[in-house]
Amino acid sequence: MTTAALRKLHEGPSILLLPNAWDAGSARLVESLGAKAVATTSAGLCWSRGYADAAALPPEQIIGASRDIRRVVSVPLTVDMEAGYSDDPAAVAELALQLVEAGVNGVNIEDGSDAPELLCRKLTAIRAALASAGADLFLNVRTDVYLRGLAAPGDAVAEVVRRAALYREAGCDGLFTPGASDAGHIRDIASSIDGLPLNIMLVPNLPDLPTLQRLGVRRLSAGSAIAQAGWGHVGQLAARFLAGDIAQVADAPAAEYGAMNKLFAGAAR
Repeated sequence: MTTAALRKLHEGPSILLLPNAWDAGSARLVESLGAKAVATTSAGLCWSRGYADAAALPPEQIIGASRDIRRVVSVPLTVDMEAGYSDDPAAVAELALQLVEAGVNGVNIEDGSDAPELLCRKLTAIRAALASAGADLFLNVRTDVYLRGLAAPGDAVAEVVRRAALYREAGCDGLFTPGASDAGHIRDIASSIDGLPLNIMLVPNLPDLPTLQRLGVRRLSAGSAIAQAGWGHVGQLAARFLAGDIAQVADAPAAEYGAMNKLFAGAAR
């Protein structure tokens, strides 16, 4: 799949639903269930590789994970690269090129608590490196205004829109605002970012899908929710097993062995 195909998925008519994966196995599973693209969750990917989330993952691990996922899926792949694992725009751009080589079609890159100007420099460097290499990526910029409370509630929309203008000028393709859940805020952001596809993250009390579509949302990510649910279920079963409650574990709902094995038939290459 090409980056152009990923761009097309942001044009609708339906919201692009991304049940974020965390490794090759979960990526292949969600693809088999009908996902039109595969996105990673940085938290889930970090945990699956034995690292804490939030820039603790060595860059070579995200490259390796991307190659593993691309080996088993054929739909567009977008990868969460956190803040690029560096404050050096040139290093972030080099990582972006390595992800392209690994078969990645898009990335999420975030501002976090840093000044938005730093992310602008990273975006500019990525775009320049891609142009020099004749490559392309869908650059989905995550702004943490809501997630980290970087603005007072009454100023959050204006701050997101201000940052969106900066990031658009620097070369972003989409805007991700995790933590935003108020319908009025979502509508105001979507209508004020000059056509950038708006990405929202699944959180409690989020409007339903038809409402989100009317508000102008183009992409909805599960974030780490599915990965956290999976870890929670595994933890419960392991605790029961260790407590000697073997019957409950043996009878727990589970994926069928043969069906799971079939997902990866012919994928070893």
